[in-house]
Amino acid sequence: MSSLAAESLTVKREGATLIDGVSLVLGPRGSVAVIGPNGAGKSTLLRTLAGVDMPTSGHVRLDGQNLAGLASIERAQAIGFLPQAFEPHWDLSVADLLQLGAARATALPADAVAKAKHAFELSGLEARRWSTLSGGERARVLLATVLVVDPPVLIADEPSAALDIRHRLDTIRTLATRGREPLGEGRLSVVVVHDLDLAFRFFERVVLLVAGKVLADAPADQLIHDPRLDEAFGVRFERLKIGGRWMLTPSPNLSP
Repeated sequence: MSSLAAESLTVKREGATLIDGVSLVLGPRGSVAVIGPNGAGKSTLLRTLAGVDMPTSGHVRLDGQNLAGLASIERAQAIGFLPQAFEPHWDLSVADLLQLGAARATALPADAVAKAKHAFELSGLEARRWSTLSGGERARVLLATVLVVDPPVLIADEPSAALDIRHRLDTIRTLATRGREPLGEGRLSVVVVHDLDLAFRFFERVVLLVAGKVLADAPADQLIHDPRLDEAFGVRFERLKIGGRWMLTPSPNLSP
């Protein structure tokens, strides 16, 4: 298990401040949804937490070590990153991509690749090239490629955006559940979730990002009642409890 921490993280690009002094302590286990309006900095925050982008100031620490100082192979073994968009340099087959994902681990069970193919319904697609896959198939291949090694930390940027409703539910449930397993077995999942109902339904903790700052960070069953949620999205939500779960519905009066 690995813990991840952002310390006074600031990211500036071309004069704009995308992340503004964010501090977070994550892990070593748990399911964390990151939500916020468009342009809040969610993708930038996740790319920086994963070590894909470097911060302008502040630090990301993995188990107390500065992420920027770790070798790329160490980062790859500890952190699985699912970007919002992905395009391989070569038009590889599904089988090749899965093998590349598996190569990140020093040792894997012999059936790890087979289990990943089964979990994400990829059997029969092994010979297909990336360029021939649909958006949903690509999303499932990318999920399998990252999760085949079951990394201690998973960082995912809207991983279900291209999926149909069944696969979207299955994917969000899978990513959240891996962080809720019993202590000693669980992993850390940090996921940007566009659908607020899914964020509050499946995740233990929700971080609300607005204009590059953490506006709220709380257990899901607490944050859902926070009026800052309405302010952040510019609507007034009605809170509905159905089957023991809360749902958010924009009020006919859309102003907060």
